Amino acid sequence: MTRFYSYLETSLGKVLLVSDGQALIGCYIQGQKYQQSLSSNYQLEAQLPIFQRVATQLQEYLQGTRRVFTVPYHFVTGTLFQQRIWHAITAVSYGTTISYSELAKRVAMPTSIRAVAAAVGRNPLLIIVPCQRIIGSNGSLTGYAAGLAIKSRLLNLEQVL
Repeated sequence: MTRFYSYLETSLGKVLLVSDGQALIGCYIQGQKYQQSLSSNYQLEAQLPIFQRVATQLQEYLQGTRRVFTVPYHFVTGTLFQQRIWHAITAVSYGTTISYSELAKRVAMPTSIRAVAAAVGRNPLLIIVPCQRIIGSNGSLTGYAAGLAIKSRLLNLEQVL
């Protein structure tokens, strides 16, 4: 199956967008951990309508004028457990944070905090699925695939810090 990609310059750096042609399936900040690698079945297609929508909405978010993303997306990677965690993250509202422990409770796995945290770290849709809103139980900024400096910037943007 052919996949499409494009790059977007943002105030956070270069962002790699990946799509199946209809929906967003990847959003990665350059240099982040677990970034998808592009193979020969990926085609550069900067003018794909989904990429235009994502670019507009990301810019609005980074300017502080958008709180909710409405672009279509779906998960094509990850285990069922990881996808369950990623879906649960979308319920964490703009301007709020919850702990990894609270997220584990929300998915009815209160003793699986480490597994939940590992799944959060593998989120393939950075910012769109707002894993920056998941923090340590003591309020500390722990873990973020794109680095704690970017996590801090995003939370400051949402006026959480």
